[in-house]
Amino acid sequence: LNIFGCIEGLNQHLERTFINDMDFEQLDNLKGFMPSHEGLALTKWAEKFSQCGPALEIGTFGAKSALYIAAGSSIHDELVYTIDHHSGSEEHQLGEEYFDPEIYDKKLGRVNTVPLMQANLQQFDESKWVVPILANANSIASSWKAELGLLFIDGSHTEISALNDYDNWSSKLHSNGALVIHDIYEKPEDGGQAPYLIYQKALTEGFQLYERVDTIVCLSKA
Repeated sequence: LNIFGCIEGLNQHLERTFINDMDFEQLDNLKGFMPSHEGLALTKWAEKFSQCGPALEIGTFGAKSALYIAAGSSIHDELVYTIDHHSGSEEHQLGEEYFDPEIYDKKLGRVNTVPLMQANLQQFDESKWVVPILANANSIASSWKAELGLLFIDGSHTEISALNDYDNWSSKLHSNGALVIHDIYEKPEDGGQAPYLIYQKALTEGFQLYERVDTIVCLSKA
């Protein structure tokens, strides 16, 4: 794959190797922020690196990306832990750019993405490999013991949140595991810079670019 990915190659890989029955067309139609070409890259990387342990995702929203990961990790009977407080990121709040009334809970008076996650997961058998954790990821990082085969950071895009996610969780990776970061934009006019910031930090701390597909990067130390 070149830096922007080769979608045809990813599709051929899926047709050639995946033994599960994931309906990727149905998955792509779910509400969420994971385009199919980047989601298929997640699936491929999850298959490869889950040989080293389970996957963990920071930032669930509706679990669309978690299902893409599960399609790969399940090949090795590995789980996908997906952590989110389910109150929405800053840009999802009332009055903000990506506010969606469908995920606003009037009784709670706030965004609540738990029902969306549940509705999405129940449509796929692969959901049996997904373990949702309702929490602030950084509040539980210190108690996490299992080595991870794949860590996917796709939570809040504020600088402090992204740095906390990286600093608190990257050390949980198996030595042969992979760090995946979403929404990489080199130019500020194209998108938020926090994911790009931790991407650059990871490169200075021993990680190397394994592969990139559009705005999603996979890094490894091996």
